[in-house]
Amino acid sequence: MAVEKSERLAVLIDADNTQATIIEGLLAEVAKYGTSSVKRIYGDWTSTALRSWKEVLLEYSIQPIQQFGYTKGKNATDSAMIIDAMDLLYTGKFQGFCIVSSDSDFTKLASRIRESGLFVYGFGEKKTPAAFVSACDKFIYIEVLRAKINENDTIAKKSAAELKQDTRLVRLLRNAVEASSDESGWAHLATTGGNIAKQSPEFDPRNYGYSKLGELLAATKLFDFDERIIGEGQSKAIYVRDKRKKS
Repeated sequence: MAVEKSERLAVLIDADNTQATIIEGLLAEVAKYGTSSVKRIYGDWTSTALRSWKEVLLEYSIQPIQQFGYTKGKNATDSAMIIDAMDLLYTGKFQGFCIVSSDSDFTKLASRIRESGLFVYGFGEKKTPAAFVSACDKFIYIEVLRAKINENDTIAKKSAAELKQDTRLVRLLRNAVEASSDESGWAHLATTGGNIAKQSPEFDPRNYGYSKLGELLAATKLFDFDERIIGEGQSKAIYVRDKRKKS
């Protein structure tokens, strides 16, 4: 039996801008996209501020990279991460990078990696500057990862009324369905999801309290659904259509 090939990913974590409590959810999320062949975390490990990280490094096999703050007001950790990332990029051994930080200093790095044809996954808090978010192929908010491992932080599902009031979201969903649709207005759900990802790296149905795109689309009550049997294997496919297109 053939073993499915997994993308080799380099996971680089900015300890100064990330809390240790998200590590379980972070690595579980990374596993969806590939194998974390390299896991490195950067910071001044002589500082007591990183004590919580020290307790989980061995358990999750993450390599700490020591970086002293040589100059006051300058972030030496960011510089070390960027240099390491470029060294790893030039090895040609990876298909993607996971940059874990809410710092805009990594915007240029993400753009440079993408220029080389590799996929960039960004992880950061909702305060992350838009420039860094847009520079990634996909951006996952850390708040979603916290909710995944802590039931007390669960993101409440937004109602149809609340979703409809989010004009940016509605426009994004409708545009993606239309761009993916055939002449009758029906669009394959998976194709729609791919279209959304290209338009909005930070889009994630979990940000609205829904685990899957189909659930979010249904919750808006703006779309019709059609389940079809495809091919000889009798596999099921979900199609979606803007209700405004209904004949």
